[in-house]
Amino acid sequence: MSYISKVLSGKCPHCGKEKIFHDKGSVFTFRMPKMTKECPSCGYNFHRETGFYFGAMYVSYAITVAEMVAVMVTRLILNTVFGLEINLLQTFIAIVVVILLSWTFTYRAARIMWLNMFYSED
Repeated sequence: MSYISKVLSGKCPHCGKEKIFHDKGSVFTFRMPKMTKECPSCGYNFHRETGFYFGAMYVSYAITVAEMVAVMVTRLILNTVFGLEINLLQTFIAIVVVILLSWTFTYRAARIMWLNMFYSED
């Protein structure tokens, strides 16, 4: 499996059978996603070492910046193509809403990317 297909499936990087997160969390109840300690099929340990997922914060930051850029590009398109006047306060509110609605996805995606980035076949 390629890196992208492993990340998109959200499954174990070793066997590809079991999901890494057994609970996706909830945006509306502010419940964090829950990771499985190890793969039930092959026993691959998802918690590599203490502090392993600190690097996932940088991946999460990059995803969040991409979300903000997407909102800004949408604002630019709405202003230039459709002639809608959207001020900076409305743009800020839109960015906050997008980030609040996607935080569980961002958290899971960053951890899955980080785990797959450091997976080796040995």
